[in-house]
Amino acid sequence: MADVEPIFSAVSSNAHHLYTLLQCISFVPKATVLITPDGIRFSVEEGRVIQALAFLDKALFTTYTFNPPAAPNNTSRDSGDDDDSPDPTCNPCFVVSLSALLETLKIFGVNDPSATGATKAVSVQPSNPSSSNAFTTPALLFDRSCTLQYFQNGSPLSITLSETGIKTTCELTTYEPDGGEVDIPLQRDAIIMKVIMRSAWLHNAIVELGATNPNVLKISASADQEPFFALSGSGGPFSESSVEFSIEEQGPNNGASSQSRKVLTDDGTSRSRAKRAKLAPTVTETFLVSPPSSMGSRIKQNYRFSLVQKASRAMAVANKVSIRGDRQGVLSLQFMIEIDTHGSSGASNGTRPSGGALGPTVTFVDFRFVPLLDDVAVDDDSMGELE
Repeated sequence: MADVEPIFSAVSSNAHHLYTLLQCISFVPKATVLITPDGIRFSVEEGRVIQALAFLDKALFTTYTFNPPAAPNNTSRDSGDDDDSPDPTCNPCFVVSLSALLETLKIFGVNDPSATGATKAVSVQPSNPSSSNAFTTPALLFDRSCTLQYFQNGSPLSITLSETGIKTTCELTTYEPDGGEVDIPLQRDAIIMKVIMRSAWLHNAIVELGATNPNVLKISASADQEPFFALSGSGGPFSESSVEFSIEEQGPNNGASSQSRKVLTDDGTSRSRAKRAKLAPTVTETFLVSPPSSMGSRIKQNYRFSLVQKASRAMAVANKVSIRGDRQGVLSLQFMIEIDTHGSSGASNGTRPSGGALGPTVTFVDFRFVPLLDDVAVDDDSMGELE
């Protein structure tokens, strides 16, 4: 392969960026990879009820070269079209072991702050290790690179890691997609709920609700009635719990508890005592709720709690989250993660990278969930989902 020009080649100065983004969707062992001129798309799904997408934008790489393969002879030039633009259907698509890829990226020791189970959002920036291990010394992070290459259709995905003169090359076997993966459709022209907020608030709420080990996550949203936005956990062995994001007449506070209220009751009911100053929860940047007439004035949807928990890692490292729901009940959690490609490593915490005016690179991880069917017993292990 040495004398063959690869279809795809990219170099990253920090493998930790790639590891952190891919770790967000690592709830299944394999991922479908799509290489495009603008970046690499990794997608995973489970049971056709949860899907996660991570897009590694080419801005994350110091160099990014894509040479799309030629279109098959039976589909080229037959239509008389002289357009030389690349055919999107010719973008390489294959399946690779995601768990093996993550193990490869952390060969030289990649700290994973979100794997510690912390109950609040943390930065992608790895903490400085206290030990002087040869593979985790902070000084070595400045001399680390990762090269990805894909030479031709059917060839392995090659990953070369280099650090202070040590070079390791791994070749991961690629597989043809079996065609069984189907994207969970989100009807963008039929969005009935859109909430944008700091991802930390959502992460804290899911952690709080998870303490009661619920089976079902209930989402409730209304544009004119309190609680305006609430998450509830039910069906578990303990009492039901709720987190309400309501209007708060309080001074600035960095803690999420002052702007979201956790209510534990036996019957799952709760009342907000906040004064109504505006028809939007304080913690939200965007709050749009427009239920169809069949729903009345409030949107209510149920999802399997264990599936939503699979997005906890993305919640922990993201800066913001966009919560969207369509008429069919499909839930989309789109996480915005800011990566500082100009510094040593890590996500932006609102500070500009040192030595330059350019801001961090924004990447997105998108989770989609299929709602639970109506009238399904929440305590049944064989809960059904809407196909």
